[in-house]
Amino acid sequence: MSSGTPLTGLGGSVALVTGGGRGLGRVLALSLAGAGAVVGLIARSPGQLAESVRLIEAAGGVAAEACADLSDPADAAAAVGKLRRELGPVDLLVNNAGVAGPVGPAWEVAEENWWHTVEINVRGVTLCSGLVLPEMVARRRGRIVNVTSQAGVFRWPMVSAYSVSKAAVIKLTENLSYETKRYGIGVFSVHPGILSIGLSEPALASTAPADSPLGRMRTWVGNELAEGRGAQPDQAAGLLLRIATGELDRLTGRHLSVHDDVDALLARIDDVVRDDLYVLRRRELPG
Repeated sequence: MSSGTPLTGLGGSVALVTGGGRGLGRVLALSLAGAGAVVGLIARSPGQLAESVRLIEAAGGVAAEACADLSDPADAAAAVGKLRRELGPVDLLVNNAGVAGPVGPAWEVAEENWWHTVEINVRGVTLCSGLVLPEMVARRRGRIVNVTSQAGVFRWPMVSAYSVSKAAVIKLTENLSYETKRYGIGVFSVHPGILSIGLSEPALASTAPADSPLGRMRTWVGNELAEGRGAQPDQAAGLLLRIATGELDRLTGRHLSVHDDVDALLARIDDVVRDDLYVLRRRELPG
């Protein structure tokens, strides 16, 4: 499904996309606007935000922007408040903002860079979710989509801060889903696949030596894309739209991937719920 494909069900709704100034965030924002949602964008770069708004408006959509550092509580509150006043209550929050963080053995990278990655990737999600959830709870409706990664499910050595932060957000997704489900709110974790845009771009553009941590990451990402194990941004946009329209509400609390056959999951939803599948949990040896 292309990011401009019309889709019924989002007309009159308000979507808030963090990290919406470029990369995947811009693709997701354009997709939501194309499906009829009014879109609020938050990012750190005013120039990139302005370009995203321009693209949405040029395509006939409605958008507004707010510049903020989402690891800062005051900044986050001001940005969400501004967009709430301009657009109305948030029906869908897409927590997409994030950074890849330092690359290298955990004991060699600068500790402040390691923790800064966790602060942006986790704190930004908790802050924005906390800012929209009270109104969602009061209205008894709303959805939150946390853009995560398989790095939070499997070990990804040399990018431990990113991996740990994404694992935390996946587990946060599960907890928020259970806490808010009785209020009619859905919370989802989405792995958008390995993309050639966004966080992969610095690695792919790196000129670091091939045997360095960053050089090995560049080779790995390049190979994954070249061998067809990556994804296209439109795949992530298509999955987001299905969540946004409520089609996947029974999968709330799950970690979904663009590579999943979600129709097959829906066909076996009772098994998924009963056995608590597609979550982070301990699996014990049989017997």
